[in-house]
Amino acid sequence: MAVGWCLGRGALEVGPGSGGLRRPVAGAGMRFLRNTMATVKEKLMTPLTAGIKVPNNKISIVGSGQVGMASAISILGKGLCDELALVDVMEDRLKGEMMDLQHGTVFLHTRKIVAGKDYAVTANSKIVIVTAGVRQQEGESRLNLVQRNVDVFKSIIPQIVKHSPNCIFLVVSNPVDILTYVTWKLSGLPKHRVIGSGCNLDTARFRYLMSERLGIHPDSCHGWILGEHGDSSVAVWSGVNVAGVPLKELNPAMGTDKDSENWKEVHKQVVDSAYEVIKLKGYTNWAIGLSVANLCETILKDLYRVHSVSTLFKGMYGIENDVFLSLPSVLSAAGLTSVINPKLKDDEVAQLKKSAETLWNIQKDIKDL
Repeated sequence: MAVGWCLGRGALEVGPGSGGLRRPVAGAGMRFLRNTMATVKEKLMTPLTAGIKVPNNKISIVGSGQVGMASAISILGKGLCDELALVDVMEDRLKGEMMDLQHGTVFLHTRKIVAGKDYAVTANSKIVIVTAGVRQQEGESRLNLVQRNVDVFKSIIPQIVKHSPNCIFLVVSNPVDILTYVTWKLSGLPKHRVIGSGCNLDTARFRYLMSERLGIHPDSCHGWILGEHGDSSVAVWSGVNVAGVPLKELNPAMGTDKDSENWKEVHKQVVDSAYEVIKLKGYTNWAIGLSVANLCETILKDLYRVHSVSTLFKGMYGIENDVFLSLPSVLSAAGLTSVINPKLKDDEVAQLKKSAETLWNIQKDIKDL
C-alpha cells in the first residue's frame, strides 16, 4: 500500500516497485499550492452558513449636520441598531463623519456604519430620521423658510420611501410640526408611521427645570408640554405632579400670573432655552440628539412608552384642519399606536387650538405639495 505525505514543497509517494525512491503524488502539489494562495480570512475560518443580508434594526439619518451627528452618536451609544446609514449632499464632510464613527466601532455595539449621497444606502431601514433642511435667513418670513424646506423634502422623502417602503419616519427638522405634515403628504404613508420629534425635548426641558426648583431628579418630575414645538406650546399645569401628588393642589395659582412663586417662568424658560443656547454656541444639538435616541429606543425595543410627539391632530379638541401637534403618544415597533387623552382645562384647550391655528395659517399657503 502506498504511503503519501507532505514535505515542504509537495507530496511524495513511497510504494511497491519504487525501489525506495520517492516520486510526486499526482494532484497533491496543486492542492498544496491552492492552500498557499488562500487569503488570511480563508485560512482563519471555515464558513458554515451565509450571513443575513438584510439588517434587523437599521437606522438612517438624513443630514450630517450638528443635529444629525448628535443623533448618530446618541443612537450608537445606546447600541440601538445593527446598521447606521448617513446621507448628505456634502460628500467630503459626510465621508469624514462616517470614517470618524467607523474608527470608534471597537467601542460600540453597532458593526456597520455606512454613508453616501445616494439614497440607496438607506435601503431596508426600520427608522429614517430627517434632520436635513435649510436655515432661516435674516429677514426671511417663516412661510418662505417652510416653502424652501418643502422643496428640499420633495427631493428626500420619495427616495426614502422607494428604498425603505416599510420604514417609520422620525422628522426632526424645523419647523418640525409643519415638516412632519409635509413628510406625511409626500410619503403617502399612514399617519402612525410619520412622527415628529415635537415636544419630546420641550417636555424634557420642562422636567429638568422643575427638578432644579424641587431638588429631585428630572425623572421623578412629571409634566407635559403639548401643542406646537415652538412659541405657542402649552404647559399642562393641571397634570404636573411628583409621586402622584398634583402640584396644582399645593399651589392653585401655579402657572398663572397670580402665582407668587412664578412657576409660569419655567414654561417661558422652556420656550426660550433653544434661542439662548443658539445665541451662546450657535446651534443646539446634544439634547435633541439624546431625545431622538430616546424615541428610537422606544420604537425599536417595542416599549410602548408615552412621549410628547407630533401627530395628526385633526378631529381632536375641535380641531378640523390637517395639522400635526404634540400629544402624549404611545410608541411601539408599529410606530405611533395610540394617543393619550389628557383631561385638559378650558384654557389649555384654548391654547392648543391657538397652536393649531398658528400652524395652519402658515401651512395652508404651502405650494406644490
